Amino acid sequence: MRRLVIVVVGIVTLAADLGTAVAQTPAAPARPGNANLRPIPDGSGKRVAELQGLDKVTARTQRFYAPVGQTTRFGTLEITVADCLVNVPEAPPESVAYLTIVDNKPGQAQEKLFAGWMFASTPSLSALDHGVYDVRVLACTMAQGSAPPSSR
Repeated sequence: MRRLVIVVVGIVTLAADLGTAVAQTPAAPARPGNANLRPIPDGSGKRVAELQGLDKVTARTQRFYAPVGQTTRFGTLEITVADCLVNVPEAPPESVAYLTIVDNKPGQAQEKLFAGWMFASTPSLSALDHGVYDVRVLACTMAQGSAPPSSR
């Protein structure tokens, strides 16, 4: 009986410690399991993800640049790019961005729609599921100058 109590107390203590460790861990995105992916090489300019948004109501697409570490708006969506990776030069071209997408409809509470890695080569692999908007990654690049290039 004493041994059972000690085991139960040990399990409860371990579970409490794990809960505290998980709660204190920052929400940094874990990198995809591809050894060829790396951050964009340092250079002049600012790291950005080139994204394409589709408004399904108006059937209009828009390309826009979202700086890494900042929030960008597209319609009612707020898109935050946490990281943007590209393949090494020897591997087939690929761009991967960790996006967090939140819907801010007027008069309603914020709704987190997506948080994860999006791949430029296979947008359907991890897509945003929304009735009005589609967002996909086109590329990870460096924006030259003080402001990102204008939308095309």
